[in-house]
Amino acid sequence: MKRLFVILLTCLLCAGACAEGVTLRTVSCFAGEDAAAVAYAGLLNAYEEQTGNRVEDDSATSDEGWKSRVLSDFAVGNEPDVLFFFACSADSAPILRKMVPIAEINAAYPDLALTESDILREADGNIYAIPARPYYEGLFVNTDLFDQLSLPLPETWAQLEDAVAAFNAAGIVPIAASLSDIPHYLAECAVLACATPEEYAARPSGIDEVPESWVEGMALIRRLYELGAFPKDALHTSEAVTSALFREKKAAMQFDGSWFANTIHESAMDTTAVLPVPPVNGGGAVIGGVSMGFYLTRRAWDDPATRDAAVGLLAFLTSRENAALLGAEQTSGALRASAQALMDGALAVLGPLQDAMNKNAREMWLLGCVPAVAEGRMSPEECWRAVMALSPFE
Repeated sequence: MKRLFVILLTCLLCAGACAEGVTLRTVSCFAGEDAAAVAYAGLLNAYEEQTGNRVEDDSATSDEGWKSRVLSDFAVGNEPDVLFFFACSADSAPILRKMVPIAEINAAYPDLALTESDILREADGNIYAIPARPYYEGLFVNTDLFDQLSLPLPETWAQLEDAVAAFNAAGIVPIAASLSDIPHYLAECAVLACATPEEYAARPSGIDEVPESWVEGMALIRRLYELGAFPKDALHTSEAVTSALFREKKAAMQFDGSWFANTIHESAMDTTAVLPVPPVNGGGAVIGGVSMGFYLTRRAWDDPATRDAAVGLLAFLTSRENAALLGAEQTSGALRASAQALMDGALAVLGPLQDAMNKNAREMWLLGCVPAVAEGRMSPEECWRAVMALSPFE
């Protein structure tokens, strides 16, 4: 019933514009291997059919290049009308002045009652994004490969290293990862393996305040590299290639997020699981939360020719039913059950460390430090000195 109401209201909002047809621009990361990419494209098509408007969509897989393109477009005044992007992070901060607070939209269109979620409240007190995708990060495992070698699923870091040795001996890539393309989840999880929740959530202002566990986490990446945990071309290949190794059962493990679960083929969902990050000591915390949402830009809001149509599209995409299509994990069987157990057993759910960093510091840590530390060209201590020199949390 609510979906029908939103559709009708969307059409009413667009009534004046629909006679001539309005063209809206959208940007999101519902693309590539993301299982929600098909659903998103279908929703845009449905919106076009119901309203007579057109949507020019420029979605692409989320990586540092995509983030940079979005921010660059905003910087030069080339922002879209509706955007799906990160919130409450160093990424969202530069673009908020070009976004419309959800409260302002609700004041002008009270019948829509758009969701105002406190979890996405920015430092200025406003909520600009409507959440559509909760997430978690963890260790994905091909359980059938572990069964094949009679190995226990790793509950501790020591067991993970034992598994690395066993898979190496069997000619199976232990951990699928690209160290030069998207090493984000490996880096986040390595730090979490060593840190308490309080240490992981620290936001040091200088090198003297960096927790020792952050240094230890980077040292784990070096140790895994020395143990031969990664593909032989990990320093030069892409995440798309290494993730394919995992899906094709040529790699046993992969650190990644819930979006990766949506790329697992249905036939493999009973032989795939996601586990908490194996701790060096302690454990119990999970990286997760809600980090992304749909925005309406000032560009669309201030233009009488596009405002109603853009507000209608925002309302349509974020209706309960449609948001569920985009945010729900498209999984089943053992994979779905393990993801539920991951979140149910979490003693703490922590936002990613990288999301709190400014762009320069984040890129130094992930794209500069990770491959250099892995190869031994940079020590873990030198890594954090380089990152902190860029004032990551200011």
